[in-house]
Amino acid sequence: MDLTKIIELLAYTLPAVVTGLVALYFFKYFITNEDKRRNYLLRKESQKLALPLRLQAFERLILFLERISLNKLLIRIKPTGKDPEKYSHKLISIVEQEFEHNLAQQIYVSETAWKAVVTSKNLIVKIIHTTAAKKEVETAEDLRKDILRNLGKNEGPTSAAISYLKIEVKKIF
Repeated sequence: MDLTKIIELLAYTLPAVVTGLVALYFFKYFITNEDKRRNYLLRKESQKLALPLRLQAFERLILFLERISLNKLLIRIKPTGKDPEKYSHKLISIVEQEFEHNLAQQIYVSETAWKAVVTSKNLIVKIIHTTAAKKEVETAEDLRKDILRNLGKNEGPTSAAISYLKIEVKKIF
């Protein structure tokens, strides 16, 4: 008699336990999916807000690189005196000011893109320093001409960085 009551008790409780476990599994699965859906919607909304900022950052960095490209920089900033050292310091100062003005853009671009921008800026500064240190360069106009002559032989350092930034922008879309 006790055995029949135990079997009867098991007959009622076992389906209830199985049903409870199945309900728990589905409830947990539903909650996980809801969390994923909410996170997706939040990310989608934040991307909608961040995309214009990222594009603006790329625009500003490309504008920066265009402004410091040696051919445009030397056309825009003409020597005011004869001293090549003063002229080189003036050019480097302008490049550094432009760079500082765009420092905040690094949070909107990838680490590699930012490194390309920094490398390009550093190469521009190095070219100006190296050319100004040459013994043949006696005047500011000589410095300007020598940099432009050497630039004519190959692409400037900014073109590679601009190309990389354009590739990054294409990845966004």
